[in-house]
Amino acid sequence: MTGSRTMWIAVLVVALAALGSSIAWAATQADDDGWGMMGDGSGMMGYASRGDGRPVRDLRQARDQAQRFADRVDLRVGEVMRFDEGYYAELDERDGRPATEVLIDSGSGAVWFEYGPAMMWNTRYGMMRGGGPGQGIGSGMMGWMMGAGDTPGRGGMMGVGPADQTWTPSDVTGVEPQVSGPEARRIAQRWLDENRSGLRATEVTAFPGYHTLHVERDGRIAGMLSVNAYTGAVWYHWWHGRFVGIEE
Repeated sequence: MTGSRTMWIAVLVVALAALGSSIAWAATQADDDGWGMMGDGSGMMGYASRGDGRPVRDLRQARDQAQRFADRVDLRVGEVMRFDEGYYAELDERDGRPATEVLIDSGSGAVWFEYGPAMMWNTRYGMMRGGGPGQGIGSGMMGWMMGAGDTPGRGGMMGVGPADQTWTPSDVTGVEPQVSGPEARRIAQRWLDENRSGLRATEVTAFPGYHTLHVERDGRIAGMLSVNAYTGAVWYHWWHGRFVGIEE
């Protein structure tokens, strides 16, 4: 392993440790309903539910925990998925439009906005919404780290494109996304062909500022990835682990 790549891994570990500390802080600062704020992050990503400390054993319990979270931000739960590393859920607007994505901890029932695209690319609910603290992260350490690929177009340590293509512009008011759903699927498939041989990009969901796609192997879900709707950058969801099940 080269010294450069070792450095990127070290930075990634530090960033994820900081994220974990933020989630833990939210749990200790929660109000009587089990809710806290993750610092002073811009947009809606500041909310986190600490759960009730009881394991989440199935998709129905994961949906219930996610809905408690969604009620607080006036959203409703759509698709729920189970992976080795925990549960994932889509949150929708009341009119059915996809809003954002959350993770549910299987050990405690805690819920928080998914790291990655939901935090950094979501133009309505993420850290980049309207600038603020998230803008500094996106254009600073995290943006610098995520675009650290050795080969342009092949992605950095977390599977995104070159640094100048990674982040959604901080002010997109009145700006139409450049990447449609079908184009996001084509971009995702090209990235998979180069980086995850044997996988196929399938179902596309359009969130504010980006698209998230199911990734399949032999007709079975094997993971997820997202494509930035303004730049076409790809971000693979490496944190889920092995797919277990889904409830629409």
